[in-house]
Amino acid sequence: MKEHIPASCQTPASGMGSQTNELHQPILQPTTPPPPSTGAHSSSTELENILSDTQLPFSTRLRLAGWLELKLLFCFAGPAVMMYMINNAMSLSTRIFAGHLGNLELAAASLGNSGIQLFAYGLMLGMGSAVETLCGQAYGAHKYEMLGVYLQRATIVLTLTGIPMTVIYLLSKKILLLLGESNDVASEAAIFVYGLIPQIFAYAINFPIQKFLQSQSIVAPGAYISASTLVLHLKLSFDLNHLIINSVRVGNELGAGHPKSAAFSVVMVNLVSFIIAVVEAMVVLSLRNVISYAFTSGETVANAVSELCPFLAVTLILNGIQPVLSGVAVGCGWQAFVAYVNVGSYYFVGLPIGCVLGFKFDFGAKGIWSGMIGGTVMQTAILIWTTYRTDWNKEVEKAKMRLDKWDDIVTQPLLTDSIDAGEDGNGASH
Repeated sequence: MKEHIPASCQTPASGMGSQTNELHQPILQPTTPPPPSTGAHSSSTELENILSDTQLPFSTRLRLAGWLELKLLFCFAGPAVMMYMINNAMSLSTRIFAGHLGNLELAAASLGNSGIQLFAYGLMLGMGSAVETLCGQAYGAHKYEMLGVYLQRATIVLTLTGIPMTVIYLLSKKILLLLGESNDVASEAAIFVYGLIPQIFAYAINFPIQKFLQSQSIVAPGAYISASTLVLHLKLSFDLNHLIINSVRVGNELGAGHPKSAAFSVVMVNLVSFIIAVVEAMVVLSLRNVISYAFTSGETVANAVSELCPFLAVTLILNGIQPVLSGVAVGCGWQAFVAYVNVGSYYFVGLPIGCVLGFKFDFGAKGIWSGMIGGTVMQTAILIWTTYRTDWNKEVEKAKMRLDKWDDIVTQPLLTDSIDAGEDGNGASH
């Protein structure tokens, strides 16, 4: 029988052998087994079991699965929706305060926010969506050690991306003048944009963390932080004069190997989102004659807003479907495909049609907006057809291959080569 040697009595050779063995262990290998499936994971498995149980009548499966999916959706979506509404309220309140300063200030804040700042927001959010795909699928597959790796890499990449974005912000006045804006509006908008430069690097850290937490269905902290930020933002503005969701569900289900649950989630989220969008459109149309007075007291602006509200209502309904389908694509890892669809729909269809209707046929803002609606219709139709033809079993296999690829890379011992070389050198010296 081998005698146990206390640590205090071990020889240098035995201690060195123990250290070498420890060094040969992968640095990122989990030291404890992952926790068992609970909460969202167990509900997800239950959903897949219900959808796969052919012994149950179809109506019973549909009722049970629909109720379970709605519970999963609203438990996750409630805080997430609150967080995004609060974030949008901050941007909206800024324009409200600017509008009460004057029409020039309102135009400058709207242009800076919806033009320059939205470009950076979209770019950062789009790049951060990779975290949503990878973390969502990794969490669904119980590969928890990969979540932090994806988070750190995304933060570094987005921070580096913020450097050229800062240059664009600094050149915002020249860019707006080049696009034909008046000197007064361009100057005021540039001042507004300069103050948003720190926001670029906040996005670089915030977006990966958001996606990292959302992939694990941790959304309440973000809602609380956003609420606190809104209160502070409103106070400062007054003193100085304020359904990603679907991608997470699809990503989790694909990572967990539940193709039926992923497909069912797509249908349910689209249905709920469409109903909400229709209600929003009805509210906008019913308030079309008074909604603009929250931003300005000018009659000219109020009348223009009233005429454009039907276009806004149509846009709201389309946006109740299109972003959800884009979320499906993100959850499946189709970011490149969605980028091509977006560019083709907006820049090769929507924008040219809008320019022709707005400037050639003198329809003005109505013509430009009609063109953008046409681009959104085309984008939505392509995404609907693509989602309808998706083979969810293949998507589950792709998710597994993607996670296995990164898992093999990350779990390789980082010090193996150097240690082996050192051992060979020591052997040669003997």
